[in-house]
Amino acid sequence: MSNCYPRNAMKIRTAVIVAAGLGTRFLPISKSVPKEMLPILDIPVIHYCATQAVDAGIETIVLVTSSGKAALEDYFSINPELEAFLESHNHPRLSEIKYISRVANIKVVRQIAPLGLGHAVLTAKSEIGNESFITYLPDEILIGTPSVTMQLLEAHERLGNVIGVFETPWDQVSRYGIVEGEKLSDRDTKLTRCIEKPAPEEAPTNLAFVGPYIFTPKIFDCLESIPPGSGGEIQLTDAIDSLISIEPVYTHRFQGKRYDAGTPVGLLKTSVELALQNPQYRAEMLDWIQNLNLGIDNID
Repeated sequence: MSNCYPRNAMKIRTAVIVAAGLGTRFLPISKSVPKEMLPILDIPVIHYCATQAVDAGIETIVLVTSSGKAALEDYFSINPELEAFLESHNHPRLSEIKYISRVANIKVVRQIAPLGLGHAVLTAKSEIGNESFITYLPDEILIGTPSVTMQLLEAHERLGNVIGVFETPWDQVSRYGIVEGEKLSDRDTKLTRCIEKPAPEEAPTNLAFVGPYIFTPKIFDCLESIPPGSGGEIQLTDAIDSLISIEPVYTHRFQGKRYDAGTPVGLLKTSVELALQNPQYRAEMLDWIQNLNLGIDNID
């Protein structure tokens, strides 16, 4: 089976975090607070993928933002006054506050209009150059050991272009882009086609794209050449289908848990589950849950 795998990987030094969406599912709060800054307990959603990237050795993070998202830039910027205050009070979270802004080189590019995920990725081209890169959708909170980023980087070393996928229940395949391809191992598939939100009876697999996505710079050629779709949007899945005709693209089913923080209920569920896993909050959360009077008997 090993001869099925190419060894054409390029070292990954740059991460793209797509944070340009309007966040309409979170209105009205997202009118003034970027959805990527909404908290999971005391940590904003975007923090998870950013720290995962830095922990994996990524040197540069390119934030793709849009109008009204200055808070994202502030979060990743050095704040001397805050740091001086925390240091003078021996605050335990000082090192956490200083970490990302000092370890990674943060760059910000702005998507001029909401023209699709593919267009957002293309917006980062000038900061990538002729290198492979990893792309995150911050709504997808992916927790694993080793980290999902490390798992995808290892897969990239074997495969080249590779996308993180997970098994979704069959009755939910219509919510996702779905994999069609040649299964190479229990976790690796050579992609032949992306199927966007198929009906369950039409889906060839239940492997759903959630990222991270690792691409060679050829993806930019594809993004620039594909025609815009509905609403003038440039879709990443269309570019991936185009890339398949140029060079192989693979998927890797990562080991770990996926949390969907892209909806209000999903964010709430994620917060509760991660709080229960946190020793600082677990006992208090369990006590609250056990004593919670939901009044279910009174609900029709």
